Amino acid sequence: MRELLRTNDAVLISAVEALLKGAHIDHMVVDQNISVLEGSIGIFPRRILVSADKLEAARRLLKDAGFANELRGDGR
Repeated sequence: MRELLRTNDAVLISAVEALLKGAHIDHMVVDQNISVLEGSIGIFPRRILVSADKLEAARRLLKDAGFANELRGDGR
C-alpha cells in the first residue's frame, strides 16, 4: 500500500473516498482511531492508502478532480 494523501480534513477524506469508490480503486483510510487519543479534536491527520499498482490511476483521478495540491509526494 502506498500513501495517496494525508489530511485532517474530514470533508476532503469523504470526497476522495467517493472518487476512489466511483473509480473502483480499492483504498484504506488509516489513523482514524487516533482520535480516541487526541480527544477528537482533529490534530492528527488521517492517511488514504491505495495499492501500489493503483497509485498512478488514483493520483491521476485526484489531479483531474482538482485535488493535485493534496497529493503526497510520489506515494512512497
